[in-house]
Amino acid sequence: MARVHNFSAGPAALPQCVLREAQDELFDYAGTGMSVLEMSHRSEAYRAIIEDAEATLRRLLDIPPSYRVLFLQGGATLQFAGIPLNLMRRRRAGYVVSGNFAKLAWREGCKYGDAEVLASSEASNFDRIPELGAVENRAASGDLDYVYICQNNTIFGTQFHTLPDCTDTPLIADVSSCFLSGPLDIERYGLLFAGAQKNAGPAGVTVVIVREDLIANGPARADICPTYLDLRVQAEKGSMYNTPNTFGIYLCGKVFRWIEQTDGLVAMAQRNRAKADLLYRTIDDSDLFQGTADPKSRSMSNVTFRTCDAETDEAFIAYARERGIEGIKGHRMAGGLRASIYNAVTMDSVGALTACMREFEASRGSRSM
Repeated sequence: MARVHNFSAGPAALPQCVLREAQDELFDYAGTGMSVLEMSHRSEAYRAIIEDAEATLRRLLDIPPSYRVLFLQGGATLQFAGIPLNLMRRRRAGYVVSGNFAKLAWREGCKYGDAEVLASSEASNFDRIPELGAVENRAASGDLDYVYICQNNTIFGTQFHTLPDCTDTPLIADVSSCFLSGPLDIERYGLLFAGAQKNAGPAGVTVVIVREDLIANGPARADICPTYLDLRVQAEKGSMYNTPNTFGIYLCGKVFRWIEQTDGLVAMAQRNRAKADLLYRTIDDSDLFQGTADPKSRSMSNVTFRTCDAETDEAFIAYARERGIEGIKGHRMAGGLRASIYNAVTMDSVGALTACMREFEASRGSRSM
C-alpha cells in the first residue's frame, strides 16, 4: 500500500529515512545482537545512544552549557504540574492563556499557588495571540516566579511570532508543536519543553531544556513533589531515574540527526515557511475555504480552516481520504479542518492537499452553496 499524505496533529509524520533506518536496525542494533527495544538502558550501547541524542540536540539548538537537557515521560501534560512544583517558590506565577493547553497548564498551576491570568484570547475562541503589553509590565514587577506561555496552539492554529520580554522573570514555554521547526534562542527561556510527537520523534518522549540555576536547589514544593518530577534528580540521573522510553529516545536521536543532515534549523524554517505560505495562500484565494486564525497569529505548524458548514467539512475530509490525504479533521473543540505541516510533511504532500482543495471547490461551485 502506498503511504498517505499524513497531516495528523500528533502523533505525526516521521521522516521516511528514519523509519527505514529503524527498520533495518530493529532486529540487530549496531552488531549488539539485539534490538534497542530489548537492551538495558544501563548498557554501554544504550548510553551511547542517549548521549548522542543529547549532543545532536545541543548542536542543533546551540544550547548553552548552563542548560540541562532531559528526556522524560508523561507528555507535556505532566509538566503542567511539574513546572509549578519545581519553580513556584514564592507561590505566584503568570500565565498567558492562548489556547486549550495553556488553559490546562494554568488550571494545574492554580493547585500549587496563585496562578494569575496575565492575558487571554478565550473571548474570541482563541483565534489569536493576546496582546502582550500587560504581560511584559507584570513580568517587570519582579514578583512572579515565572511567566508561562504555550508558544504554538495546536488546536486553534495560532503561534507567538514575538516572545514577551520577560528579562526579569523566567519565561517558561510549551513549544511542543513548533519545537525544531526553526531556530530558538534558548537563552530567552528559563525552561522550555516539548512533547516529541510533532517534530522531534514518536509519542512518549518529552524533551525538557531547563536553566540549571532554576533547579539547583531542588523543587519549590519538595514536600509534595513526586521524585519523578524533581528536575534536579532527573538532571543528576541523566534522565535515568527510572527506565526511560529507550526506543523513543533512540528515534528522537535519529530525527535530530536527520534535521542536522538536511542543513539544520534555518533551512528547516525556510521549508516550513514555504509550505505554510502555499497552504494559506490557497485558503485566502478560495471562495469556499476560510482560515479560522487571525492572520497576524497564524501558526506555521498547524493550519486551521473550514468550509461553509460542518456537512461540507465532512464531505471534504472524505474526498481527501479517497485521494490519500489523512489527518485533516479539526480538533473536536474547534471543529472544521486542520492540516499539521510538521517537519516531515513534504512540500509534495502540501501540494497534493492544495490541489485537492481546488478540485473539491471546483466540483461544488461557488461559496453560495
